[in-house]
Amino acid sequence: MTKLQTVEGYTPKLSLRDTQCAIKFVKDTFQRELSERLNLQRISAPLIVEAGSGINDDLNGVERKVSFDIRVTGGTAEVVQSLAKWKRTALKRYGFEHGEGLYTDMSAIRRDDDMDNDHSVYVDQWDWEKVISADERTVEYLQSTVRNIVAAISAAKSAVRAEYPMLDAPVADEVYFITAQQLEDMYPDLTPKQRERAVTREHRAVFIMQIGDKLRSGAPHDGRAPDYDDWHLNGDLLYWDYVRDCAIEVSSMGIRVDAQSLAAQLAAAGCEDRMKYDYHKGVASGQLPLTIGGGIGQSRLCMLLLEKAHIGEVQASVWPLKMREECAEHGIVLL
Repeated sequence: MTKLQTVEGYTPKLSLRDTQCAIKFVKDTFQRELSERLNLQRISAPLIVEAGSGINDDLNGVERKVSFDIRVTGGTAEVVQSLAKWKRTALKRYGFEHGEGLYTDMSAIRRDDDMDNDHSVYVDQWDWEKVISADERTVEYLQSTVRNIVAAISAAKSAVRAEYPMLDAPVADEVYFITAQQLEDMYPDLTPKQRERAVTREHRAVFIMQIGDKLRSGAPHDGRAPDYDDWHLNGDLLYWDYVRDCAIEVSSMGIRVDAQSLAAQLAAAGCEDRMKYDYHKGVASGQLPLTIGGGIGQSRLCMLLLEKAHIGEVQASVWPLKMREECAEHGIVLL
């Protein structure tokens, strides 16, 4: 689906060249703030993984992966959709200890994603993962980590405003926590996206928890793969976008499955056959560490902090011709 939201009278506050400088400034500043607050070390990550390895992220379980054959090996490779499972194995392989974590620049192709103001088939994010203890698999620890991420975003916004004073739209410093079920109870007649907009408009920064399991209405708030986040200990971080007057999701994250939650969620999703993969066996046996992790959209964050109306203003991607023409008509300069 393609859909463009235009903003009456929109004019970018930065020139095309200044935007490129500002993108680098945001990324450099935020990843430094994030790594310091969460004790993360930057590492290299793959663009492709072997098909059938069980490592590639299945997202909602229906997205088609981009794959191709390799002449030399005779095998098939897949472009990653995210690195949720790969990161956990990397923590073990590289010898990370409790309280230590990693982050990486993740580039992915999601060929079935929508194309609109904040969705692109090209995905760039900071993927991060951190070793925790069994005692830290709690809502309190999850919320504490979210507050650290929000603090890193606030620090980045302050730095951006000092460097580019014309970028003066507010960014919330405090985050409001609510579960998906509480949100449904609050707005039973709205769709999940409408609920997100309503609660974010009121609180400006919101973390919606417990996404993936069915709500009392019979449907989940949003889809989640059953084998990386614990559906009772995860969530999405949304901010209010003053340029478009809407909510924008900046991060999806959570405490990862342990042996018990993995078994329960695979059964609920009818995906017990995934236990044949090494990753799933490693979780079930306790060979892989307990972790918390997530992804933070690089282009989404740049949109928010640089006050852009379209993700194509901060990343180079492919767009339908009609969207390009409409953007040009409404002052949106795509890279």
